Amino acid sequence: MDLTPDILRTFIAAAQSLNFTQAACKVNLTQSAVSTQVRKLEEYLGKTLFNRVPRGVELTAHGQYFLKSANRLLQLHNETLAAFRKPDMTGLIRVGSAEDYAALYLPGILKRFAEQYPLVQVDLYCDLSNDLLKMLQQGRLDLCLRNTPGNEIGGEFLRDEPIIWAGPKDLEPEKKSPLPIAVFHDGCIYRQWAIQALERQNIKYRIAYSSPSISGILAAVKSGLAVAPIGTSIRLPEFRIISADTLPALPSAKVYLNESENQNNQVIGHLARYITDEFRSIHKGPVQLKSIG
Repeated sequence: MDLTPDILRTFIAAAQSLNFTQAACKVNLTQSAVSTQVRKLEEYLGKTLFNRVPRGVELTAHGQYFLKSANRLLQLHNETLAAFRKPDMTGLIRVGSAEDYAALYLPGILKRFAEQYPLVQVDLYCDLSNDLLKMLQQGRLDLCLRNTPGNEIGGEFLRDEPIIWAGPKDLEPEKKSPLPIAVFHDGCIYRQWAIQALERQNIKYRIAYSSPSISGILAAVKSGLAVAPIGTSIRLPEFRIISADTLPALPSAKVYLNESENQNNQVIGHLARYITDEFRSIHKGPVQLKSIG
């Protein structure tokens, strides 16, 4: 038995998802085919790579070690092929993103892009959407993924992002007066919309927590310190959506991908199309974030 790229991909998919059914979807195989490949791999190596548990599998110590080797082998395989098949696909791409999308979606998108174009370097910058657009216009970014309050001329529209009030599952800070809120720093449209909505209904509030990071905002909500305006693409089991009967409804943001007009780089165009296609496909439902803290 040889450690072919297909076998490595199957093992890595199983190790990442810890579920053979989910791994099968990633590598376009049946669940039984994944199980067979893993069993044969274990027999070939003479070591158990997975322990079977009620809701899936877990990596053994040998499995964790082999995962590191499998990732290195597959990366070397992809880099070697790219050097011959896509010799011109090199260079640097500067990507800007709103912090929540950088945390939620870009890691997976950029990982898949790197598998196809391993010789391309990507630098990622996180900032407020308006600041990202300025950086793009100044030539400091090649692409930016951002929220806007409405439709725009220029850029590519990706989706609507409804904004809701999120609260902790087991506490009710929304009953306090003044209302404690957790928001991004000045310049964020979620913050602006939240404050405007509260003021229109004469609801007293105080900014209990301010952060440039979605992780910081969610940590404040989870602790019971505050409620926060967040996009519906974020889903955590320990959070509640606060109804419009309790707090005022919020608008939907528009998600756009903007591309610099001062470049004619084929590599950047490839990543732009890749982000567009992947971003739309993964937005069929909310994303499950790992619990914070």
